[in-house]
Amino acid sequence: MNEKNVSTFEREMQDAAFKESFEKGYKAFILSELLIELMKESKKTVRGLAEEAGLSPTIIQKVRSGEQQDLKVSNFLTIAEACGYHLYLEKGEKRIEI
Repeated sequence: MNEKNVSTFEREMQDAAFKESFEKGYKAFILSELLIELMKESKKTVRGLAEEAGLSPTIIQKVRSGEQQDLKVSNFLTIAEACGYHLYLEKGEKRIEI
């Protein structure tokens, strides 16, 4: 692809500082969107989910708003289970429940 066909986004992603900042923010955004969808499908409120998961409502709200950019795997698993989900690792035919 020549320079004329490179989008602004592609050009910006070539800058290491921009790329790092973007990726960090994007991960928080995805986590936030996932939590919102889990809560919506299971009809959970922030307080209700926090109580079921044994977490602070502040943690749930921060993840939901994108303010919390990181979450312990154990907390994510607890939240998913409180919403009725089970997580699996899959590789080929092998499937392991987490």
